[in-house]
Amino acid sequence: MDATVVGHRLSTLPLDDSHPYRTGPWRPQDKEWDAERLDVTGELPADLEGVYLRNTENPVRQPIKRYHPFDGDGMVHAVAFRDGTASYRNRFVLTDGLLAEEEAGEALWAGIAENPHLSKRDDGWGARGRMKDASSTDVVVHAGVALTSFWQCGDVYELDPVTLGQRGKAAWGGLFPGDRGVSAHARVDEITGELMFFNYGTTPPYLHYGVVDRQRRVVHYVPIELPGPRLPHDLAFTEHYTVLNDLPLFWDQELIDKGLYASRFHPDVPSRFGIVPRLGASKDVQWFEAEPTYVLHWANAFEDGDEVVLDGFFQSNPEPDQLRPVDGQPGAAAGPWAGPADRMFRFLAADVLGTRLHRWRFNLVTGATKEEDLSDRTTEFGMINGRHRGRPSRYVYSTTNPPGWFLMDGLIRHDTVTGAVNEYRFPPGVFCSETAMAPRAGGTAEDDGYLVTITIDMNVDRSYGAVFDARDVRSGPMATVALPERVSSGTHSFWAAGADIPGW
Repeated sequence: MDATVVGHRLSTLPLDDSHPYRTGPWRPQDKEWDAERLDVTGELPADLEGVYLRNTENPVRQPIKRYHPFDGDGMVHAVAFRDGTASYRNRFVLTDGLLAEEEAGEALWAGIAENPHLSKRDDGWGARGRMKDASSTDVVVHAGVALTSFWQCGDVYELDPVTLGQRGKAAWGGLFPGDRGVSAHARVDEITGELMFFNYGTTPPYLHYGVVDRQRRVVHYVPIELPGPRLPHDLAFTEHYTVLNDLPLFWDQELIDKGLYASRFHPDVPSRFGIVPRLGASKDVQWFEAEPTYVLHWANAFEDGDEVVLDGFFQSNPEPDQLRPVDGQPGAAAGPWAGPADRMFRFLAADVLGTRLHRWRFNLVTGATKEEDLSDRTTEFGMINGRHRGRPSRYVYSTTNPPGWFLMDGLIRHDTVTGAVNEYRFPPGVFCSETAMAPRAGGTAEDDGYLVTITIDMNVDRSYGAVFDARDVRSGPMATVALPERVSSGTHSFWAAGADIPGW
C-alpha cells in the first residue's frame, strides 16, 4: 500500500470519550488519506470497474449538550476498483456549518436531540431550522458528480466521485427560497439520467417535490399539500411515477408552536402513499391508505399492469417504549441505553423497531391497496441493482444489526419471488456498511455482479473494502482490500460504474 495523509482537522471531542456512538466502531476520524495500490487478500474481479462511495457521520466538535449520531459532520469514503486493483480516499464535506464551527472553535448549532434554543446562532438549516447542515446522511452520483445531503434538509454538496475534490454547493440545491433545501435520499434513474428529490418543513404546504435532468437543471418543482408537518425520509419512483409518503410518525404540532420538536407515532392514523406522475403537480397525486407504520428506506418501486408495486422496510414498532439495561459492548443484547435521557437510541436499532422487508401494491384503477411481508427477517438498508431501479426487480440486498445497536453485522440477499434468503454474518467484533450492488461490466442479469462494503474490524482495529459475489453472499468475501486506517461506522453508500464517470 502507498498511503499518504493529505489532511488533518483538529477535533475538540474529549480524549476520554465514553459516548456509545463516538467510540468503538463509531470512533470518528480526523485524518484524510490518499492510498493507492491497496493490499489485496484474494483476487479482485477484473470486471469490477467503478467506485464505492460511503457517507459517514464523523463529528469534529464537542456538542453543545447532547450528541446524536445523525449530527456528525459529513465524511465521504471512496474505494475505487480498476483492472483488479483498488485505491482509497476520504474527505470531509466542507459544509458552511463545518467551516463556521472550525473558525469559532466550538459547536454553534444544537443537534437533533437538543433543544434548538441552545443554538448559538439564529441562522441555520434543516426542516425545523436552527440546525447545522452536516451533509452526512446520503451520497449519490448524478450526471457524473457525487452529491451529499442531510436527512433533515439542507444544501447539496458536490464532489468529484473519484478524487473527492470539493466542488462546492450544487446550484440547483439552493433554488428554493423559503424552503429548507433538499432532503437526503434523492433518487437517480440510471435509465433516463433524471434525479428525483423532495424537501419538507413545518409550514404549508409542508412538502415539495422536484426533478433534475441529466444536464443538472431543475425541470420540475411543485408543492405537495399535506395535512400538517411530516417527517418523510425517502422516496421511490417507477418508470412513470414517483411515490411520496405521509406516514403517521411526525412532529407534535403543539410542541412546534413552542419551538420544540419531538416526533410521535399515531397508531390510529393510516399510512398514506401519494403516487404522482414524474412531472405531475399536487392536483395529480393519487393517495392510497395502508396499515400504520413508519418506513425509513424504500428498496424499489415498479409498475405491474394497473398497479404500482413498492418494496420497503415496514416498522412493526415505530415508537419503542421499553428501555433495556445498559451494556457498553457493541453486539451485546442490551444495547447502549443508559436511561430516559438516551431515549433517542431506541429509534436507531432495526431489531427494536422491528423492521422487515414489506410490499405494498396500489391499484391505480380501483384505488385499492394490498400489502404483505416479503420476509420475516429483521433487516434494513436495502439496496438493489441500480440499473433496475424504477423497473421490475427481484433481488434486495440488506443488512442485519447486533441487537440494540445502530450497527451492521451481516448481509442478506432476498429473493422477492421465491422468498429464499442467502446470508452472511461477519465474525464477532466485525461490522460492515450499507452494501452497494455493482453490476458486472458487460453483465445483463439482474444479479450478475458484486456486493461492495467497508468493514470495521474491532479485533485488529482495521478496516477493509470487501467484495462479495452478489449471487453467493453466504460464501463470504471473495476479496478484501486493506484501508490505511480503521474508519468510523456510517450510513449510506452508492456504486458508480466507471462507465458513468467522465474521464474514467
